[in-house]
Amino acid sequence: MPLLGPEDRLPGCPKRILVAGTSGSGKTTLSSRIGALLGIEHVEIDGLYHGPNWTPREQFLFDVTTFSSAPRWVTEWQYRSVRDLLADEADLLVWLDLSRCTVMRQVIVRTVQRRLGRKVLWNGNIEPPLHTFFSDRDHIVRWAWNTHRTSALRIAALRDRRPDLTIVRLRTHADIERWIAGPLQTRA
Repeated sequence: MPLLGPEDRLPGCPKRILVAGTSGSGKTTLSSRIGALLGIEHVEIDGLYHGPNWTPREQFLFDVTTFSSAPRWVTEWQYRSVRDLLADEADLLVWLDLSRCTVMRQVIVRTVQRRLGRKVLWNGNIEPPLHTFFSDRDHIVRWAWNTHRTSALRIAALRDRRPDLTIVRLRTHADIERWIAGPLQTRA
């Protein structure tokens, strides 16, 4: 199946939806919007993965296996250990292929806002001090920069492995809005 764009008609009404993209691209925001529009539960995968002190939760794989066997859900496509499992269950993948500049602006603003506001994230975690950007090679901002191009590689591999999976590629915020108002809305 060819990659669909923001105005291409979906082949059916999606029930199991993944949103892919670089960290900071807006996966969780879009997943939540899709879930609300279609009346499908949005499972925030970061909440299943991160335990206290940013440690991976032991029951992560079990939790993902459980929700992904349900008939309807939307979540973010991340974490190597469950990517294939989720992709095998999905009937739609939405790829946020935003420019590096856009992603970096978004992830920096989000990180600063979360840290300064001491926003409590999953299982009591908060963003680490901003100066850790310089010392932590896995700091979310550095991670987003360093992994930006890997999304395209993952999508290419997925297309080879699941040629039947519908994939929608959205490259701008305008694309996102056109897709939500057009092809997704007509399937709601």
